[in-house]
Amino acid sequence: MAKIKPFKGLRPPKDIVESLACLPYDVMNSEEAARMAEGKENSLLHITRAEIDCPAGIDIHSEEVYNKSVENFNRFQEKGWLKQDNADKYYIYAQTMNGRTQYGIVGAASCEDYHTGVIKKHELTRPDKEEDRMVLTRYLNANIEPVFFSYKAVPEIDQIVSSIVDNQEPEYSFVAEDGFGHQFWPINEAGVNQQIEELFATKVEATYVADGHHRTAAAARIGVEKKAQNPNHTGEESYNYFMAVHFPDNQLQIIDYNRVVKDLNGLSKDDLLARLSDGFEVDKMGAEIYKPSSLHEMSMYLDGAWYKLVAKKGTYNDNDPIGVLDVTILSSQVLEPILDIQDLRTSTRIDFVGGIRGLGELQKRVDQGEMKVAFALYPVSMQQLIDIADSGNIMPPKTTWFEPKLRSGLVIHKLD
Repeated sequence: MAKIKPFKGLRPPKDIVESLACLPYDVMNSEEAARMAEGKENSLLHITRAEIDCPAGIDIHSEEVYNKSVENFNRFQEKGWLKQDNADKYYIYAQTMNGRTQYGIVGAASCEDYHTGVIKKHELTRPDKEEDRMVLTRYLNANIEPVFFSYKAVPEIDQIVSSIVDNQEPEYSFVAEDGFGHQFWPINEAGVNQQIEELFATKVEATYVADGHHRTAAAARIGVEKKAQNPNHTGEESYNYFMAVHFPDNQLQIIDYNRVVKDLNGLSKDDLLARLSDGFEVDKMGAEIYKPSSLHEMSMYLDGAWYKLVAKKGTYNDNDPIGVLDVTILSSQVLEPILDIQDLRTSTRIDFVGGIRGLGELQKRVDQGEMKVAFALYPVSMQQLIDIADSGNIMPPKTTWFEPKLRSGLVIHKLD
């Protein structure tokens, strides 16, 4: 069962939360971070992307950048831009996009749960990305940004959340520059916090990493590292836990994650269409954007026209949690045998576009000549993600895209 604890959050006063909160470090480059933080001396980007306060062109993994993060983190606390709560508590974090709201419980997830498989993952991680977040966590001695988890919905937890959000004003409430709404409630009643902890411990068999696999792996490794350094380790120290927002699975929606390819591997348009007919029913839809409407249907943009591709029976296995995925079908039927893209992680001939950008982004990149062909996919469901994680399988790269992204800076978890 899941071990999720309340904690003493380090948080901004509500009058500056909108300027302090920011997008996660990994959805931007240094130049974009600098633009986002411009005119905001208390933006958390001065901590999570501290290279913006260092000389231009500096190695973002240099000691100078990490030291600047520490300097800025200390300054934020000295100025009162971040203040620690005086009691352990959970927090409710609500996000609203396109009129739909999802409510998560912010709590401290157990490093041990990650190592024993109670926290389930569906993606592989890269050691270099893990190491970067580990180094920053070591320097700051804090989980600066939360990870995005899910769990199978528990009605009793839903009822607690509904009771609070229906009867209490949120401490934070703002609409970010991207139009997404964010609301935040500290849970101040000790009895309610205890009830939530017990419900997770008795009703939630597993939690699932939705977004933030590298930060999760890094946090769990830091827990092991600090345990080895502490001869008086008890298991209850803050470093045994890391910050995560836990959303019930029935409130989450995964959006599509699409592909664009730079060339046709020496084939002509007619050659490609002929090869595609082996595995798909191919219909030309015309110049108007065509969006897939069901599983095993995808769309392709090529030479000014959209095509509907419906996978033929025998190209997929609905009884296999990986074989059922449309990303698997695309790789096994198109990318590997036809376009000779064998490794999505290393190939420089393919790029990935989150569905939040819309299919117009795919069309634009092809029309501009940057790419030759684009493929739009029907999104993976939460049930598919859970089935894969439960079976111990790993999804192909760039399969899921969650939106909205969690705002960093609403709360921080210190490790001491």
